[in-house]
Amino acid sequence: MDRTGEEGRGAPVGRRVVLGLLGLGAVGVAAGPYLQRAESGLAERDPSGLSGLLPGNNGFRYYSVVSSVPERSAADYTLSVDGMVERPATFRLPDLRAMPQRRLVRDVQCVTGWRVPDTPFEGVPLAHLLDAAGVRPGAGAVRFSCFDGAYTESLTLAQARRDDVLVALRMRDNPISHTHGGPVRLYVAPMYFYKSAKWLSGITVTGSVEPGYWEQDGYDVDAWVGRSNGRDDAPTG
Repeated sequence: MDRTGEEGRGAPVGRRVVLGLLGLGAVGVAAGPYLQRAESGLAERDPSGLSGLLPGNNGFRYYSVVSSVPERSAADYTLSVDGMVERPATFRLPDLRAMPQRRLVRDVQCVTGWRVPDTPFEGVPLAHLLDAAGVRPGAGAVRFSCFDGAYTESLTLAQARRDDVLVALRMRDNPISHTHGGPVRLYVAPMYFYKSAKWLSGITVTGSVEPGYWEQDGYDVDAWVGRSNGRDDAPTG
């Protein structure tokens, strides 16, 4: 699953949420953009995945590992880079937008089986931020924290430096919405989507890999699509 916010364990879904989702489904085609806005609000409170069955979600499933996540705007969003680096720094959203950007178009693959093909992501190569910070000798991994206050992820340093790993600012040629983990999320194109941490707030260089939120419950740390978690999905890269 994308346990970072497209999928996850979450709390039981309340009766009002379920009834709201069913009602939206009944008027889906006619409601158009009004439905999409309403879906986003319900999806924030829907760890069941029912909202993913509604029209307009384009194949994605929305989940969170917490009951609610505060929104961040350009006025209050920050991303820290620290740990085993020579130059710790904190970046605001305009800082990240001013950096070199890379655009990738790959399939998004969830470990539960659903796939969204040809999804564009655009953002700052993670390697660029690591080089700017100056990784110290002895470092071997990167830990990611999120402003939902709960989710974490990790990559080896070699994985983090791949050219298909982004600190993503845009998805489908639009700014990443809050529901999709915006304004900034991690995007690890060749791995199952739970590695692409939503609501990214911290990048910490460490000595070794620290298992992330779901990996502590048995999910593979190295989550290459088609080569992990006992699945045989086609690679995304």
